[in-house]
Amino acid sequence: MDKDKTEQLIMMAQDEMTEYSTDARKVEKLRRKFSFAVPYPQQKAIRDAIAADLKKNFFWTKMLGENRQMLALPFWGIGGLALLLGISFKQPLDFIAVPFGFYMAFQIQKWGWNVEAKKLVIQTLDDIQAGVEAVKAESTSK
Repeated sequence: MDKDKTEQLIMMAQDEMTEYSTDARKVEKLRRKFSFAVPYPQQKAIRDAIAADLKKNFFWTKMLGENRQMLALPFWGIGGLALLLGISFKQPLDFIAVPFGFYMAFQIQKWGWNVEAKKLVIQTLDDIQAGVEAVKAESTSK
């Protein structure tokens, strides 16, 4: 059940990432959606699971999150160059590299998109947590 909720939150974040807006606006819109999708007591467990998943391969995750286009660019080039050389020199063996290059470039972009969505989920859950703590602190001070 937690896995389903985690995937649901990641998909919501990916949907929100398709819109052009600031991170603060994305977090604000996701706060409402997350509050309806997952009860507050479960949110900390989901946040911890996503954070642990991101820390598994910290270096690779950091690279993908910050530079996915740069990492995918050589593979787009391999695919495009192989296609160009295969057509222009009539070399059928060059076409072998085309699907490999395009597949790897697409997968790197997809992994990076997923890492970015996970970071947005964590940022949103942290924002929700901070809001709840602020309300608790305000109510105890009265």
